Amino acid sequence: MLPQIQTLLDDIASTSDNRTTVFDVQAEEMENGMLSLNGRMLDESQLKSLAETLSRQFRDLKLDIASVNILNRPNLPRLHVATNLTGLYEKPTFGMPLSSELYFGTEVEVLEEKHRWVFTRQRDGYLGWAYKPYLAEGDSLAATHLVLAPAIELRAELEANSEVITRLVSGTGVVVGETSGDWARVIANQTGWMPAVLLRSAKDFPQTDEARRAKIVEDSARMIGVPYLWGGTSGNGIDCSGFVRLLHHWIGIETPRDADMQHAAAKPVEPPFEIGDLFFFAEGDGDRKVTHVGISLGGWKMIHSSRGRNGVYMDDVQKKDSLRAIYLSAGSFLR
Repeated sequence: MLPQIQTLLDDIASTSDNRTTVFDVQAEEMENGMLSLNGRMLDESQLKSLAETLSRQFRDLKLDIASVNILNRPNLPRLHVATNLTGLYEKPTFGMPLSSELYFGTEVEVLEEKHRWVFTRQRDGYLGWAYKPYLAEGDSLAATHLVLAPAIELRAELEANSEVITRLVSGTGVVVGETSGDWARVIANQTGWMPAVLLRSAKDFPQTDEARRAKIVEDSARMIGVPYLWGGTSGNGIDCSGFVRLLHHWIGIETPRDADMQHAAAKPVEPPFEIGDLFFFAEGDGDRKVTHVGISLGGWKMIHSSRGRNGVYMDDVQKKDSLRAIYLSAGSFLR
C-alpha cells in the first residue's frame, strides 16, 4: 500500500503549480500499522481533500496527518521589501535562477522561515523565497508615484552632478515629498532627488482605453534595449511577462506575473489587433503551454523582451518565421 500511496502523492506534487500552491508530502508506514503523512502544504483544505481521497481509494487505511505542516495560518507576519530591488527564488538560496523580482515597498506574507530566508506570498498569491535581511517589518509607504525610467539615480542634492545615493528601477512606487522646478524629492529605500518628468502620479493614470493605449506606446519605448533576464522585472533586465506586467503597472492595471497566467486571465481577442493586445506563444521547450508573450503596437507589430534578441525590441509577428510558427492566440486586459 505504501508504494501506491507515495506514487499518488508524487503525481499530485508533479501537477501542482508551485508558484501559487505548496504540496510537498511524503508517506511513512508506522509500527502500529498507521500511515503517517509528513511534509508541508499551503492550506488546510488541501489536507482535508487529500485525506478524503486516500480514504476512498484505500478503504482499510488508518491515516495520521498530524505531522503535515500547514503554511497558511491566521495573522501571518507581514514584511515589505526594504531595498530598491530583490530577487524571488524557488528555493532559499541565491544559487537558484530567479523566479521573479520584487520592487521596493512590495508587501509579502511570511509563510515559513529558514535561516536567513523567508517563504513569502504576495497579494496575488505568487509564492517564493526572499532574503530576509532585504525585508523590513511594518507597513510599506503608501506610494504616490511610479518610477518611469528603466533605472534612475537618486541624488543627495537638487543638482544633476550631486552625490548618487541609490538607484531606483522602473515601476517602483515612491512618495513624492516636494518638488522644485524640474526636480522631485522622493522617499523610497532612501530619500533623494530625481527628475520629476520620470515619475507618474497615481492621479495621472489614464482613464480611457484610448489614453491607455497611447501611454503603452510611449512607455514601451522607454525600455528599448533593456536586456533579457529570466525572472527580471526592471530596467536591470526583464523577461517577456515582466515587461508586459510593467507596461500595465505603469497605467494602473495589475496583471498576473507569468505568461501562462496572463494568457489564462486575459480576455481573448481576434484580429484586427489594437495597441495593448497581447500575443501569446507556445515554444514547446517547457512544461507550460504558453511560454512567451508580447504586446501589440497595432496590428501584428509587437514589442517584447525575448531571449532571441536578448532584450526589448520590436518585431512583426507575420514577418518573422520563428514567431509566426509558435503563435498561439491573443488576449487583452484593456478591452
